[in-house]
This record gives sequence, C-alpha cells and structure tokens, in this order.
Amino acid sequence: MVKLIHTLADHGDDVNCCAFSSSLLATCSLDKTIRLYSLSDFTELAHSPLKFHTYAVHCCCFSPSGHILASCSTDGTTVLWNTQNGQTLAVMVQPSGSPVRVCRFSPDSTCLVSGAADGTVILWNAQSYKLHRCGSVEEGSLVACAFSPDGNLFVTGSSCGDLTVWDDKMRCLHSEKAHDLGTTCCDFSSQPVSDGQQGLQSFRLASCGQDCQTKIWVVSFSHILGFKLKYKSALSGHSAPVLTCAFSHNGQMLVSGSVDKSVIVYDINTENIFHTLTQHTRYVTTCAFAPNILLLATGSMDKTVNIWQFDPETLGQARSTEGQLKQFTEDWSEDDVSAWLCAQDLKDLVGVFKMNNIDGRELLNLTKESLADDLKIESLGLRSKVLRKIEELRTKVKTLSSEIPDEFICPITRELMQDPVIASDGYSYEKKAMENWISKKKRTSPMTNLVLSSAVLTPNRTLKMAINRWLETHQK
Repeated sequence: MVKLIHTLADHGDDVNCCAFSSSLLATCSLDKTIRLYSLSDFTELAHSPLKFHTYAVHCCCFSPSGHILASCSTDGTTVLWNTQNGQTLAVMVQPSGSPVRVCRFSPDSTCLVSGAADGTVILWNAQSYKLHRCGSVEEGSLVACAFSPDGNLFVTGSSCGDLTVWDDKMRCLHSEKAHDLGTTCCDFSSQPVSDGQQGLQSFRLASCGQDCQTKIWVVSFSHILGFKLKYKSALSGHSAPVLTCAFSHNGQMLVSGSVDKSVIVYDINTENIFHTLTQHTRYVTTCAFAPNILLLATGSMDKTVNIWQFDPETLGQARSTEGQLKQFTEDWSEDDVSAWLCAQDLKDLVGVFKMNNIDGRELLNLTKESLADDLKIESLGLRSKVLRKIEELRTKVKTLSSEIPDEFICPITRELMQDPVIASDGYSYEKKAMENWISKKKRTSPMTNLVLSSAVLTPNRTLKMAINRWLETHQK
C-alpha cells in the first residue's frame, strides 16, 4: 500500500521542515541550509543548497505557484528565494529581531505570515516585501501557522498550547487552549465540510502537540454569520509528543510524526490508521504530501528525509484535485510530465522526454511514430505502454471537457477556470485572461461591451471551491 522509494541524506544536522511544489521538494535544517530536489528523479538542483541564514532554518514553504520559496530562521529573518535559479528575492527582518519559527503564504500569494519566538506574528505583503500588519499572542512562542483554503483567516499555534484564529486584517477572532504543554503544528484540509448552516463555510483543522495528541477541529466562518471553532475528535496512535501533522491535498488523509520516531497515516473520514511507518531512527519533525502525485515526505532528527509512495487504487484514488487538474494536462509543464511518468512507473523515460522538451501539449500529441522516430524509444512494449497511458489522459480530458458546467467556463478563453475573479461588470473570468484583456483592450466588458467602472478584479473564492468540488467528483 505504501513503500519507501528514496532517502535523502544530504543535510548535516536535524531536518526541521520539508515542503512540496508541483515539481520540487524543499528541505531545511539546523545546518543553516535549504535544499531543493526535482520530483522527477529526486536529484538535487544545481543551485542547491541555498545559503543565506546564519543560524538554524526552522521552516520553509512554497508559494502556491511554486515559483517562490520562503524560509525562516533563528537569525530573525524570513527570506524569499527564486526557485528557478536560487537567487534571493527579499530578506524580511522580524521587527523585534526574534527567531522566526514558522512562515506561510496565503492561498492567493499576496501575503506571507511569519511567527516568532517572542509571540509576534507579522503579515507581509508578498509583492512589495513590506510589513503589512502585525500582532502578537499573549503567551509563548509562535511555532505553527496555517491559512484556511479560502484565505479568509489563518490559525497560529503557540508553545503554551493555544490556537489563535486571525482574519485577513489581522484581527484576533478567537483563542483557546488546544494542547497541554504546547502546540507544535497545525494544518487545514483543502476540502470544505458541511456544518449544517447555510452560508457558513467550514473546513477541518488538524493540530498536534506535546500532549501526544492529534486533534481535529471544524472551523467555520462567514462575514455575515461570524466565526466558530468546534472540537471534533482526537486521533490515537502515538506514544510520545506529536511534532508535525499535514493533510493530503485532496483532504482524504492526515499524516503525523512523533517523538516516538513513527509516522502515522490516517483515513480522515473514518479516523482509522492506514499505515504506521517506522523507518526513522530519531524524532520525526516534519511531514508533507505532494500536490499532484501520491508522495509523502517525512523528515527527522536523524538528518534524513524519506520519500514514500502510495498505491492509488488501495487508497481510492486519493489525489489532489488542483494538482490532478493542472490545466487539463495540455498545460502541464515539462516537470509535470516528468512527475506523471514517475507515477505511471515510466521513470526511465524522464530523461528522454526532458531532452525533447515534452510538455503537456506535446505529450497529448505523441504518436507511435514520434515515440519511435523522434524520441528513439526502441522497445515496442514500452511504446505501447506509453501510448496506452496517453490515451487514458486524452479520454479523461475529452470526458471532462464535455461535462463542464457553463458557469465554470471563462467567457474569454472558453476553458475551465482555475483562478476565477469577478470584474466590475459582475461576471467571472479567468484571472490571467481578464488581466490581459484589460491591459491590451479598452476597459470594456467582454460580456456586455460596456465600459468597466473599475479595473479591480476580486477573487471569486466561492466559485473556485465549487470548481474544485466538481473536479473531485468527476476525476475519480
């Protein structure tokens, strides 16, 4: 059901955090470095390790696009890196100079939160790199942070055991004791849950702590009905403090790592244990799921990061909606194609596909002739397997395209929207398409041809979540 496929042992000290983008894995350590690996073959990138911090690096996270990596350190800084070349984009200094323990991007990439050992929490503008808002908790160090999927609020966890909920204007909505002896980590599920109240958006939140428990909460919020945090249950399994927890990107699994050196994977619907993994020889400090393939990374004080692969059929095709969509395959990058090849047990073809610059569009256009003549794949059996897998992709794209509800289609591109925004004409459009429309044309509505009263585009988070729910239903 799950197998260890790779172990990374490049860090010289404890591994503190690991994070995935659609094509990369990032790890950071007490050894002051951040390392970047390709998901296609787990080789370290040429510009890795990333070196700037003068003390231990506690946390790292990718922006939603994967183009930027944030890292934070005992040296009191949060650094933004260009993942393509490893260059620093910005160095943001915690105003108090206190060690920074955690950092997280907002779902729309506009903001970055950093939390420090003195209890201060800073909301940075991720475009200008300027301090936007700040606050603080009453007690303890900030050690955990997670944004709700709709971006309306975020939760921080402290070493005194509190969970504190903030809205997007840094107003404290709620704080309560969640874990005796201290909270260590928290994470939101990407999938909404029904809470019985119409108009109230609800999500699962997982938290873990020094009390050896992993707890599940339901967080509900709307501007009209207000906020609610409700304790749901506690998951059993660990015999020592739980240091890390993370949801899979489809929200169907939760993983936790502990001082007891074990990693436990739960079915979040039944709260039963899927697997207990015991490969690490010291405390498990971090865990993360990949967004578009069934991979799990776990890091430890034993200085290693283990990569685990799940059997998708056993887990009911538990895949990430957003990663699985990835613009309906034809917009896959070369790295996305490499990740797909690995998932199809075609890892040996990654090199030749990259050498020929095969992206999603090229992948869907491959034929038996091009596989033999252009890519020089000599084995008839291997060519047949590749073509069979490609045909499955084509069928999925065709089926989905014919079933897409009209309200999910961008009026400009006539394609399924991934980042819908509302324009001043009241209609929703794909963000990039509408930005391009406004920049190259008169400020008129694509739907009514009337002049737009404003060029401001507002994220349509409700529509985006509806699209994601539809995709989850139709891509199994």
